Amino acid sequence: MWNDVAIMKNRNREEWGAMETVSERILKALTEKDMSYGELSKLTDIPKSSLQRYATSKTNKVPIDVVEIIASVLNIPATRLMGWDAPPTVTKDYVAFPIIGEVAAGYEHFAEADQYGSVDIPQSWLKGRKASDYFVLRVSGDSMYPLYQDGDLVLVLKQSTMNHSGEVGVFIYDDDKATLKKIEYVMGQDWVRLVPINPNYPPQMIRDEALEHCRVLGIPKRLIREINQ
Repeated sequence: MWNDVAIMKNRNREEWGAMETVSERILKALTEKDMSYGELSKLTDIPKSSLQRYATSKTNKVPIDVVEIIASVLNIPATRLMGWDAPPTVTKDYVAFPIIGEVAAGYEHFAEADQYGSVDIPQSWLKGRKASDYFVLRVSGDSMYPLYQDGDLVLVLKQSTMNHSGEVGVFIYDDDKATLKKIEYVMGQDWVRLVPINPNYPPQMIRDEALEHCRVLGIPKRLIREINQ
């Protein structure tokens, strides 16, 4: 069952302190391509001042849609700039997955390529798939309570479509907002409804042209919860 709960000890975020941030990867990519901020601005329609800030602020707080635009122009995988293609460390029984960011259980949370340490996942949880078929996200908010709680980690199977209406998925909308919700839809109709489990939060409808700015990132397969005693 994908909602099995495991008690896992999460590695300290400080382990990643020496690793490159998204900003540093963007700057390195620009250097490798011998491209100026002005040239990149003309090709991306992103203001030169914004590009300079993204490349020099030593941060991971760069919206995913911006990273994807820059990566497309530089002709490199967006996952490289995000740090999502860092190979998981595989041992006989476990895979050490980087925790690549947060996904809101509420709404209006920007999708950012941030890193929160790493977590050991049993090989058996991968069900014979490659480690690269999965990623791990941290949950932020309580709109999916009690199934998902603030701070939970989720092992997500990468997938661009839902298996059926009503399934829980990791969803990007408005190009740069990420959420974890039950996703309801009817084939052939131009709408998607994002439904919280917590009854204190209302569903959100996405219709017509707004659907062009949405996509599915994956399906949760395992819930990882650290219990402090």
